[in-house]
Amino acid sequence: MIHNISEIEIVYKPSKLSNTLKIKSSLTAYKVIKSNWNSDTIELFEEFKVVLLNNSNEVLGIYTLSKGGYTGTIVDLRILFAILLKSAAVAFITVHNHPSSILKPSQSDIQIYKKIEKVAQFHDISYLDNLIITNQGYVSFKDDGIHNL
Repeated sequence: MIHNISEIEIVYKPSKLSNTLKIKSSLTAYKVIKSNWNSDTIELFEEFKVVLLNNSNEVLGIYTLSKGGYTGTIVDLRILFAILLKSAAVAFITVHNHPSSILKPSQSDIQIYKKIEKVAQFHDISYLDNLIITNQGYVSFKDDGIHNL
């Protein structure tokens, strides 16, 4: 009996030509993320991205996990951690924009942060920060002590 079974392929191709960017602070992270964000859509709809880092906090890549509407987007933890594990990232930063330009985190922002933090600890992957960004600036959960709420 022959069964057709789906093949699963896991691929991560790091760029050999890119300059290595090292994240040294939330400000550095914001600058890297902002330069890789479409400024035409930052105030139009919410996006959730993850910055993948190696052991030296060098950027392996930025992955757009989801795009939503004006007031929110879905964060699927299974996909987030599949990307982290596939890329062999040892650390990461999550980031999403607030199209309203309000930098205050919502309760759902804090709840998803705490969920991600628990799963990251289980997988022994360093969750360095969560940023909320706008065209005017950013807020860092670590810098502002939001992660302790």
